[in-house]
Amino acid sequence: MEGSGEQPGPQPPNPGDHRIRDGDFVVLKREDVFKAVQVQRRKKVTFEKQWFYLDNVIGHSYGTTFEVTSGGSLQPKKKKEEPTSETKEAGTDNRNIVDDGKSQKLTQDDIKALKDKGIKGEEIVQQLIENSTTFRDKTEFAQDKYIKKKKKKYEAIVTIVKPSTRILSIMYYAREPGKINHMRYDTLAQMLTLGNIRAGNKMIVMETCAGLVLGAMMERMGGFGSIIQLYPGGGPVRAATTCFGFPKSFLSGLYEFPLNKVDSLLNGTFSAEMLSSEPKDNASVEETNGTLEERQTSEQENENSIAEAPVSYHPKNQETMEIVSQDQDYKEAKERGSKKDYIQEKQRRQEEQRKRQLEAAALLSERNADGPFVVYCQYKEPLLECYTKLRERGGVINLRVSETWLRNYQVLPDRSHPKLLMSGGGGYLLSGFTVTMDNLKEDPSLNSNLSTLELHKTEEPAAKKRKCPESDS
Repeated sequence: MEGSGEQPGPQPPNPGDHRIRDGDFVVLKREDVFKAVQVQRRKKVTFEKQWFYLDNVIGHSYGTTFEVTSGGSLQPKKKKEEPTSETKEAGTDNRNIVDDGKSQKLTQDDIKALKDKGIKGEEIVQQLIENSTTFRDKTEFAQDKYIKKKKKKYEAIVTIVKPSTRILSIMYYAREPGKINHMRYDTLAQMLTLGNIRAGNKMIVMETCAGLVLGAMMERMGGFGSIIQLYPGGGPVRAATTCFGFPKSFLSGLYEFPLNKVDSLLNGTFSAEMLSSEPKDNASVEETNGTLEERQTSEQENENSIAEAPVSYHPKNQETMEIVSQDQDYKEAKERGSKKDYIQEKQRRQEEQRKRQLEAAALLSERNADGPFVVYCQYKEPLLECYTKLRERGGVINLRVSETWLRNYQVLPDRSHPKLLMSGGGGYLLSGFTVTMDNLKEDPSLNSNLSTLELHKTEEPAAKKRKCPESDS
């Protein structure tokens, strides 16, 4: 409505958002392996021991599967009709099949020669099937398993998917769980549900999970509402948050405030000078978030620094996850500008950060954040101690410590069963609601109810008396 004075909120996504654009953050997927990268022209990307360029993915829809061709070029893979079960020739059981290594006529040299000739992986798999003396004797299920195994080894395909909370949490937990404090993706989902995260809320978050919890909250809120991030140390770490690729409109409601200044803010002794007295060298923060030039140069030399995360729980050959720059404009200004321009840009950013922190302080001083509270820890002992303290202090209801149990299932025709490998644990949650004790004391009706409850708590029921028959003396 014109002249209403209301600020417009984030606009709904454009119809073209389902297509990949230059500069987008995407996730590469192959089977159960994930890798988060940023789409940049003529930038070599290494994934599953293969290198390629992402130039040709621009303009295609998310979810498209590409095939790696000669020269590192990606081409959309054409869908091929699978043969129906009636046309397959399969055995009834595998009891007569002996795995002696002699069933395959093609040798490793023959396979290498096929690769050198530029034969596609799909054709190599077909030749392996034709030259296998035991393939037709296998059962239909065994044949499917054999084909899937060979495709994974020889077919160079990759699928481009859009980042989401589930995909990124699976990626981190499978390969680098230490960076997110071993928080499993179902535990993160429980946190979002118990915390009542929704659009329009005013939320407070303090996390040390590389920004994964923050990104999950921002995704669920959709750019509506405000989030105040409390951070320890020199600055917030938002490596995982950057991988979501949120639009700039989402950042307008994101604030940050140092954790060591919260006590002074609650006590009424906080002042703007306390922020200006802090050292303004953001080098440590930038190094944590991967924005230093030296770190970026080393990452460009070693593309394998991005995590390739299989969902199996055997993190072998762990690679450090690529920490992408949080502010591309800042990096470009540093590259093209002189030292004087760099200093001026740094001062401008520091002043802008200070202004946003003062806005965060004003929001925190209102003490009207929404949502219940949820606390995560990898171990239950600290949460039990916190649980006891909260029960003694009061002011909380529906207080509980919970743990979720997760097991993955294979769902296939006639062979659905629980997977053999499963996670040992995804951490523990302490959740509850806070209530205002001042209002409870002011309302006499509530106070009387409280007294009645306390009376029932302290007064124990009288023991039932049983009349014993008098014995004849």
